Amino acid sequence: MELLDKLTILADAAKYDVACTSSGVNRSAVKGKLGSTASAGICHTFSADGRCITLLKVLMSNACSYDCTYCVNRRSNDVPRATFTPRELAELTIGFYRRNYIEGLFLSSGVLRNPDYTTEQMCEAIRLLRGEYGFNGYIHAKAIPGTSKELLTRLGVLVDRMSLNIEFPSETSLRQLAPDKSGQTVLEPMRFVRDGIKDNIRDKTTSIVKRTRFVPAGQSTQMIVGASPESDYQILNLSASLYSTLELKRVFFSAYLPVNSDPLLPQVTKAPLLREHRLYQADWLMRFYHFDVNEIIDEQNPSLDPLIDPKCNWALNHIDLFPAEINKVPYEMLLRIPGIGVKGASRIAKARRERTLAFEDLSRLNVSIRRARHFITCNGRFADGLLFDPASIYDSLTCEVRNRHYKGVLDGQLSLFGESGLTREASTQPLELASWAS
Repeated sequence: MELLDKLTILADAAKYDVACTSSGVNRSAVKGKLGSTASAGICHTFSADGRCITLLKVLMSNACSYDCTYCVNRRSNDVPRATFTPRELAELTIGFYRRNYIEGLFLSSGVLRNPDYTTEQMCEAIRLLRGEYGFNGYIHAKAIPGTSKELLTRLGVLVDRMSLNIEFPSETSLRQLAPDKSGQTVLEPMRFVRDGIKDNIRDKTTSIVKRTRFVPAGQSTQMIVGASPESDYQILNLSASLYSTLELKRVFFSAYLPVNSDPLLPQVTKAPLLREHRLYQADWLMRFYHFDVNEIIDEQNPSLDPLIDPKCNWALNHIDLFPAEINKVPYEMLLRIPGIGVKGASRIAKARRERTLAFEDLSRLNVSIRRARHFITCNGRFADGLLFDPASIYDSLTCEVRNRHYKGVLDGQLSLFGESGLTREASTQPLELASWAS
C-alpha cells in the first residue's frame, strides 16, 4: 500500500481521539534539533463537528485485535486496514514538520497483535524521531491499556504527554461495550504514570538532574458521552476523582458518534455535542473556580441543564446570594458571578481599591456584563431595565439557545435509550476508583 493511502486511512481513523491541548511543557529550541515546545509549540485546527484537533494526529495502525462495540476500528468491522512502519511514520512526521504543516504529533493506535507489540512499534517510531531525526517538538502518545510497565517507562521518557482512555464512566459499561478491556488494565497504568510524574517532582526538589524526564506535560484521559446511560452527575464525580487521586491534567469528553450498529449501543442520528459542551463548562468550574461537583449538580437533579451554562444555573439555584454588590463582595464571590472570569475578577478587585465602580467602569475594564448584569449591583443600583426575578433571568439567559433551534438537538440527545440496549440500572455501580476497577 502506498504511504499516502496509509495516511488517508490512519489520519481519518484518528479523528475520534480528543487531543485539544497545547503542549503543556516548555522546552526551548536546541541547536542541531528540530522543533520546540514553547507556548505556541503546537498547532491547532477544528474538525467539522467542532472538535479541536492537533496535527499530525494519526494512528500507528487501525488493525485492531479488540472488538469494542463503539469503535469503527473493531476487528469485526469490514473497513480498510493499514499500518505504518516506525520508519514510515517518523519520515512522514518530519516531512510534514519541514513543510510547516505541523508543529507536533499526536500518536494513537489500534491494538496490533497485543498491547506490548503495539507499544514497541510506537516507541520505535518516536525513538527515530527523537534520536535519528533530532525532533525536539511536542509529542502526545495514547498508551495502550494492558501494556507492561517496562514499555510504559520507555514510552514515557520519549513523549511529553501520555493519555490512557478510561472510555466509560462505570466498570459495568466498560465490560459491556469494550469486552477486551477492564477497569484494572486502564487504572493500573494510570497510577504507574502518576507515580513516575511524581518522581520528576521529587528529583526537582532534591536538585537531582535526570537526562530524561517521564511524561513532563502530565497525563490525560477521555470519556465517551452518550454511548452508555451514566448521568452527568456520575461523569463529573468520576472526573473529580481522577483529578484528585490520579492528578490528571485533563479529562476530555467525547460525544458519542454512531459509527457502528449494535444492539448495546443507543440508536442516535446526532452526536450530543451540547451535552459535551456543558460537561466541559462544568469541568472548567471544578478546575479553575474550585466548585465542588455537588454545587454544580446533585443526585436529585443528575443532568446538566442543556439550555444554560452550569455557572448561571448555580447562581439561579443560589439566588439568595445575589444580587452581589460589585464594590463589596469578596474576590471569591466575584469568581462565582456568571460571566466574570478570573481576569475580570482580578481587574475589578484592583480597580475598586481606588474608586467606586459603576456599570460603565466595568466596560472600561473590559469585563463583559452580558450575563453578569442579571446578578450584580454597582453602588447599590441594578442595570437599567432588568428585573431581579429568577424566572425572568432564566428566560433571558436561555433565549439565545432557544432561538438557535437547539431544541431539536436536545430532543435527540435526551432520548438516547429506548426499550433495548443498556438500561439505566446497569450503571448503578459506585464510581469510586477502587470499585470502578473491581
